[in-house]
Amino acid sequence: MTGNRVDRVIATDSALELLATLRAKYGPVMFFQSGGCCDGSSPLLYAQGEFPISDNDVYLGNLDQTPFYMGHDQFEYWKHTQLIIDVVAGMGGMFSLDNGTGKRFLTRSRLFSNDENTALESIVLQRP
Repeated sequence: MTGNRVDRVIATDSALELLATLRAKYGPVMFFQSGGCCDGSSPLLYAQGEFPISDNDVYLGNLDQTPFYMGHDQFEYWKHTQLIIDVVAGMGGMFSLDNGTGKRFLTRSRLFSNDENTALESIVLQRP
């Protein structure tokens, strides 16, 4: 939670550092949380406009000015969970901008508390 606001997605300092490096190289970017096909459940980073966001995709929030989306079906499964974006050594997803850096984004998670879930029920998710 940030103040009284509950964040659906947050990032570690190392994830924010890699994100800043990739934004400096590629310009504005966006995350999409993979639903398990091809690249597992990794958050994929794309240049803005290179990945089509549909009306069914859910905007979860921003990570340092970078929008983060997830498919609606995936969101229904994960809506009681805070996503924590981290970085580990390895290869990024085939189409993700972290590929080739020797590091990759990784989604960790924790369940929201009862109080956080109650607060989230009143929040309408809106796109940036």
